[in-house]
Amino acid sequence: MITEENAVLIVDDRAANRYTTAHALKRAGFQVIEAATGKEALELSRLLPAVIILDVKLPDILGYEVCRRIKANAQTKHIPVLQLSSSFLTNESKLYALESGADSYLIQPADPVVLVATVKSLVRLHRAESSAQLAAKQWQSTFDALNEGVALVNSAGIVQRCNRAMTEILGKAYGELENRTCSELIWDCFGLFVSLTSERVSKEVQSGDRFFRLSLNPIIADEASAGSIFIVADTTQQKLAEQAILISERLAATGRMAHTIAHEINNPLEAITNLVYLVQTSLDDREAAQQYIDSAASEVARVSRIARQILSFNRESFSPIEIDIAELIDDVLALNNRAIVDKNLRIRKTARGAQMIEGFPAQLRQVFSNLIRNAVEASFPNSEIRINISPSGLRRNLADPAVRVTIADHGVGIAPQHLGRIFDAFFTTKALKGSGVGLWLSSSIIHEHGGRLRVRSSIERSHSGTSMSVVLPCRLRKSADIDDVPAVIEALIPRAV
Repeated sequence: MITEENAVLIVDDRAANRYTTAHALKRAGFQVIEAATGKEALELSRLLPAVIILDVKLPDILGYEVCRRIKANAQTKHIPVLQLSSSFLTNESKLYALESGADSYLIQPADPVVLVATVKSLVRLHRAESSAQLAAKQWQSTFDALNEGVALVNSAGIVQRCNRAMTEILGKAYGELENRTCSELIWDCFGLFVSLTSERVSKEVQSGDRFFRLSLNPIIADEASAGSIFIVADTTQQKLAEQAILISERLAATGRMAHTIAHEINNPLEAITNLVYLVQTSLDDREAAQQYIDSAASEVARVSRIARQILSFNRESFSPIEIDIAELIDDVLALNNRAIVDKNLRIRKTARGAQMIEGFPAQLRQVFSNLIRNAVEASFPNSEIRINISPSGLRRNLADPAVRVTIADHGVGIAPQHLGRIFDAFFTTKALKGSGVGLWLSSSIIHEHGGRLRVRSSIERSHSGTSMSVVLPCRLRKSADIDDVPAVIEALIPRAV
C-alpha cells in the first residue's frame, strides 16, 4: 500500500500522454504510478492513491465505467477521480463523466499549471473528506460507548439520531426512535408529556420496576435554540443501592442509640427496684405504700415511652401520614438525650404557627436525628443548640404553605471549601468516625418530600457554628410536573449563625 499521501495514479493508454502528465506532477512534488488499461487502473486503485487521473478512452474499458467501479468499491470510493479526454469534448461528455462519479474533468492537452492546480485541489478535498470521515467514526464510537441513552433533537422537536444505549434502555430499534417527536417518544415510553422549551428539564420517573432519570438540555447557537439533547439514564441499580444504604444507615443509627437507650431505661428500672423494696417494707403504712406504687407506675410509663420511641424510629408507613413535627423532634431529642447531657448542652426550642405536615415519619426521624446528632457532635461543651419551628412557604410568595425547622449550634462550623461537598455521598470531615452518608441521605429524603435543605456556617472564632434549615410542604403532592423541578440543596455563602 502506498504510504505517501501525495501519490497520483495516471491511467492513459498513450505513453506520451502519461509522460507529459507525470513530468508536470513530479516537478510539483507528487509521486506517480502509471497504468495503460482500465483493468490495471482497477487493480492499482487498491493501493489507495491520493488522486486518480483517468483517460476516458481506454483500450479495454471506457474511463466512465472504470470511474463507476472505483466509486462503487467501498475501499476506493473516497479517492478523487480527475477524468481527461481529447476525444470526448462536448458538455454532454463532461456531464456524463461527472454523473459517473468523476470529481473533475479536463480536456487534453491540459495546461500543466491548471493540471497541477486541479490535482492539488483534489488532494486537499481527499484529505478533508478523510479527516471528516475519521472524525465521524470517532464521534459515532464515542456516542455509542456512552452508558446513558443520548438522542439529538432538532429545533422542531424531531429525534434526528440516537446512540446504541438509547435503543437498549428503551428496548426499541433505531427506526422506532429516530424521526419521531421527542415529546411523543417520552409519552410512549414513560407516560409523561414534556413541552420543549429553552429551559433545562430534568425528571426522575419509574416505569414498572425500573427507575430512570430523564433530562432535556437545550442547544443554544447564536442566541437561538438549535435543538436539544435528550438523555435517559437507567438509575435502577443506583436507587436499589440508595435504599440499601438508607436501611443500613438507619440500623446504624439505631445501634448508636443503643447505649443511650440502655442508660435511659436503666435509670427508671433502678428506681422501680428501689420503690418495690420500699413497698415491701411499708406494707403496714398503706398511704406510704400507695405513694411508692404510684411512683413505680410513673417509672414504668417512662420505660414504655422510651420503648415506643425506639420502635417508632424504624417503623415505616406505606403512605404519607399527618405528622406533628414538634412532637417528632421531641422524640429525636429524647433519643439523643445522653449525648446532650454528657456535653452539658442547653436545648432552646421554640415553635409557632402550624406544625402539622404530611410525610413518612421514619424517614423524617432519620433526617432530624442526623441533623441533631451532627449539631451535638459539633457543639462546644456548655453551649446552646437552638431549634426553631415556624410557618413558611416553598416559594417566595408563600403560595404553598410549609413548615421551616432551623437547627443552629454554637460549634466548630464548616470550612468554606467543604460547604459545597457536604451533601455528596461518602464525603465526611470526621475521618474514620463518619460514614459520609448522613447528610446525603437527609437531602435525598427532603427532596423526595418536595422540600429543601439549606446550610449556613461560619468558622470565625467569635461566632462560629452551623445552621441547618429544613423546609417541608404541609401537604405532599401526588404527582409533579416534569417542568417543576424543586431545588434540592442550596449551599449558601458562609455567614454567622
